[in-house]
Amino acid sequence: MRFYTIDNIRGINLISMILYHLVWDMVYIFGISLEWYESEAGYLWQQSICWTFIFLSGFCWTLGKQHFKRGCIVSLAGAAISVITILIMPEQRIVFGVLSMLGACMLLMIPLDKAVRKWNKYAGLLMSVVLFFFVREINEGFFGFESMRVGRVPSAFYKGYMMTFLGFPDESFQSTDYFSLFPWFFLFLAGYFAFQIVSEHEKNTFLQGKKMSGISYVGKYSLPIYMLHQPIIYGALFVGTQLSCAF
Repeated sequence: MRFYTIDNIRGINLISMILYHLVWDMVYIFGISLEWYESEAGYLWQQSICWTFIFLSGFCWTLGKQHFKRGCIVSLAGAAISVITILIMPEQRIVFGVLSMLGACMLLMIPLDKAVRKWNKYAGLLMSVVLFFFVREINEGFFGFESMRVGRVPSAFYKGYMMTFLGFPDESFQSTDYFSLFPWFFLFLAGYFAFQIVSEHEKNTFLQGKKMSGISYVGKYSLPIYMLHQPIIYGALFVGTQLSCAF
């Protein structure tokens, strides 16, 4: 049984992400100035997309049957994006991007599942949310959320490749799409506990939902669409700019 509510939400969010990356390419690769995009509005748009994807990935984890295989596929997809961007577009390289982080979260949940499944669902959700907000700014060297900072992380943590992966980026690290394991694993874990709560009460009503034709299709095949959308967008913009110059 497919849960169309999940497909629909994922599909809408993926379409939003495609539009966001379209504008990103226009601004940062093709040099089109859009002040609103580089303002708080653009940041909130970007955050709404990544928060939804990560939370939803955790929400769907329990529904999967081949967690190790799925985690490896997503991790390899993230590694492929890193290799391709480093070779072709080194200035816009993606290292430890969102797919690498999601793959790691999926694999990490395999040994953790039996233990955390025994926890109180509501307490687990609350704990995950609190921890996410508390360590949201560790990439920037602080504990806290956005401008609400409550302390500084010791600088000794910010050294090396492994610490960068965990959430403490080395000063030489460069990536246009950086999603470390922490704080984002806690948002993934919040989605995991949210599913335990929702499925206990409304699994066959809220989650089943109604199929929204093309949107559900996009949500169902989110990974291949994610892998292909940027090359297609870049190619279309490149052809468009060449044609405009020709005329």
